[in-house]
Amino acid sequence: MNKRREFIKKIVAGATALQLPTIGSAISMFTPPELNLSLAQWSLHRAIQKGEVKVENFASIAKNNYSIEAVEYVASFYQTHATEEKYWLQLKKTAGDLGVKNLLIMVDNEGDLGHINKAERKKAVENHFKWINAAKLLGCHSIRVNAFGDGPKEAVQQAMVESMIILCTYASQEKINVLIENHGLYSADGQWVEGIMKKVNQPNCGTLPDFGNWCTNAKWGSTQDNQCTEVYDRYQGVKEFLPFAKGVSAKSYHFNEQGEETIIDFTRMLTLVKDSGFRGYVGIEYEGNRLSEPEGIRATKKLLERTWKKING
Repeated sequence: MNKRREFIKKIVAGATALQLPTIGSAISMFTPPELNLSLAQWSLHRAIQKGEVKVENFASIAKNNYSIEAVEYVASFYQTHATEEKYWLQLKKTAGDLGVKNLLIMVDNEGDLGHINKAERKKAVENHFKWINAAKLLGCHSIRVNAFGDGPKEAVQQAMVESMIILCTYASQEKINVLIENHGLYSADGQWVEGIMKKVNQPNCGTLPDFGNWCTNAKWGSTQDNQCTEVYDRYQGVKEFLPFAKGVSAKSYHFNEQGEETIIDFTRMLTLVKDSGFRGYVGIEYEGNRLSEPEGIRATKKLLERTWKKING
């Protein structure tokens, strides 16, 4: 009888052990999502424009100077190489040898995709094709475009829809996404861009929400130094962009003595990002002028890491 009781006890204990998670698995259940950081090349635009930094060294600078292993390129720095296949493949190899991921190319000044004139719009669309090709060669997942155009809001939106359908159809053949970033004017209206996303309704059509750039009465949309007189609610805008986001741009301008951004509430922004379920890369894009670019990049990185840790307990 005693042996039978001992046997039953062992069976019950074994069953209970199977139902209870180990200490390690219990901890893993509450592991916060990882913060994936990338470096936007615009953070170094002053040094690049002065000739102090070579664009070919971008991946190396991100990895060796800032311990960042993913990068976002700016097309305007590569205009003379736009269609050079060997050039892009070499950049891809350079990044790959360093263990750095190439994420996207930010495209500017290739014509207004929201142009009311059909011929001008067609020209702008075709100007973007080469950057889709470059992104494919570079191993990126996306290009970022602007939603600019002069005219009534509804007409420009419809023009953007037509352009995005063509661009996304072309890009889908290369497995590249086409992302709209808030960059001022109509594109700084979250609901307006949301409307484009829903009308295009293609899986490779997305957004790149930027923490700044919500000025609705100026092209490029900078809100630096609070000089813009008409600003879309930046938190509402980011929230409206996030369901379609394939990247996030953490814009920063200036920091107080506590290391907090003085215009943008990073805690509120990163909480929106976390709660949306976004698990892609958050790009560091320092655009201020009070710190040097290296100092600004490091201050932004530190703030992002500290804030992410705080909101994840």
